[in-house]
Amino acid sequence: MQKRIEWIKKSLTTCLTACLAGGLLFSGCAGRGGEKVNEIQIGVVVYDEYDTFISQLMNEFMEDVSEQIKNGKRISVKRYNAAGNQITQNEQVEEMIEKGCNVICVNLVDRTDPSMIIEAARKADIPVIFFNRELVEKDLMSWDKLYYVGADAFESGIMQGQIAADAWFENLETDRTLDKNGDGCLQYVVLEGEAGHQDSIVRSEYSVNALVDAGIQVDKCESSIANWSRAQAQTKMAQLLNKYGDTIELLLCNNDDMALGAIDEMKAQSIPREKWPVVVGIDGTDVGLEAVVNGDMLGTVYNNKEGQARAMLQLAIYAVTGEGYEKLELEDGKYIRFPYMRVTNENIGEFTE
Repeated sequence: MQKRIEWIKKSLTTCLTACLAGGLLFSGCAGRGGEKVNEIQIGVVVYDEYDTFISQLMNEFMEDVSEQIKNGKRISVKRYNAAGNQITQNEQVEEMIEKGCNVICVNLVDRTDPSMIIEAARKADIPVIFFNRELVEKDLMSWDKLYYVGADAFESGIMQGQIAADAWFENLETDRTLDKNGDGCLQYVVLEGEAGHQDSIVRSEYSVNALVDAGIQVDKCESSIANWSRAQAQTKMAQLLNKYGDTIELLLCNNDDMALGAIDEMKAQSIPREKWPVVVGIDGTDVGLEAVVNGDMLGTVYNNKEGQARAMLQLAIYAVTGEGYEKLELEDGKYIRFPYMRVTNENIGEFTE
């Protein structure tokens, strides 16, 4: 537990420490192309500002920007919401360029279609930092001023499956409450994010693989797409309960919002908690962590929004000024990834504090 606490502290301070150590002076400092940079102008566009995780990540980002400004740094931020429309996002990037942004941060709507954004940025010679929704590798490698900040989706899927597997074996040693029908097989449902989205596919696949790798016999009832949405997940859960009743023993959700939507429906139907399937989410949002505390969710997988936000800001500053760039320790010169962490009632205090 102490090691985990130390890791959190380290991940939250590394980027800021490196930034301060670099001694950045924005007023009059030279940019990467040798030009004088009087102000870092950052454009940020997200795929959906109402996505809980993205909203919290952006709050962290703006807090970090405020701290830099308090310390005398000259930074301005222009924020946009693409509202799930890639065409809109492309137009917003063009607008950022026209308004003088000298670095752009993009949370892609469609991870397979960044070509117009990349081409517009390349023509204007403006670096782009993609975050949270990872684009295809060949697209990221198509220009030297493209970067990505996020995490490995497969890792979150593995950890989600491991949380459920641990609960299965613990239940076998006690009263078999997870194996409700006592057949020695785990009946499960997956609530997925977007159809064809890499994170959805990987999280769904690796979570189930982790159960199988642990030696658990599984029986898939159904996978249902709820588009990362709490409201859609509640609707889907109503359909699933109508179809399967209380035979569902495990609910694997690609994010916390969908897990909470499913829980909303079980509460709306006044289903006793002992008849609920075990629910596991991903992201470790504030509301997700609260659900672990109160026992609505067995666990979640923490996606380090604080570390990612600070890395985005640090990388944006270095991408414009060129100073201290080597301190970022980019993977392949392109990636900054933060590891996920498992969250259950055993270690929830480390995250809620």
